[in-house]
Amino acid sequence: MKRSELSEFAVEEEGFKLKIRRGHNGFPVVSGSGAASAPMAAEPAAAPAAAGGSAAPSPSATEEEAGVAFIKSPMVGTFYRAASPESKPFVEPGTKVVENTVVCIIEAMKIMNEIQAEAKGTILEILVESGQPVEYGQRLFKIKQA
Repeated sequence: MKRSELSEFAVEEEGFKLKIRRGHNGFPVVSGSGAASAPMAAEPAAAPAAAGGSAAPSPSATEEEAGVAFIKSPMVGTFYRAASPESKPFVEPGTKVVENTVVCIIEAMKIMNEIQAEAKGTILEILVESGQPVEYGQRLFKIKQA
C-alpha cells in the first residue's frame, strides 16, 4: 500500500466484503465480513459448538428475544479494546453504537482488523479483556438492541 500510495482498498462479492485502509500509524487496518473470515477459523468454530451442546443456544435465544444481542468475533486472534495502549477504548459500557461503529481490533497474523458492531444499540457489557486471545464466534460484547 505504501509503494502504491493507496490509502484504502475495498472488495465486495457475493457475501464477502473486505476493506483495507492505512491506519494513522501507517499499518494496514482490515475490516471484513462474510465468508472471508470463516475459512481461517473453521476448526475453532466446531469445538465450541460441540462443547456447548444444547445448553448454549437456549440462553442466547432468550436474551436476543429480550432485545439483547452479542457482537461475536469473526476470526481467531488477539482482542484489543483500543488502537494503541495510549489510546482510549473504542467503546465502553453505555456507548451507543450503529452498524459501522468500530468496537475493537482483533490482531491476526500481524494485521490489525477493525471489528464493527454490525448492530444498532447500546453496549451493555464487554466480555473479553484487552490482550486476550479470542476464537471464531466468541462473544465479545453484549448489546441492548435499539
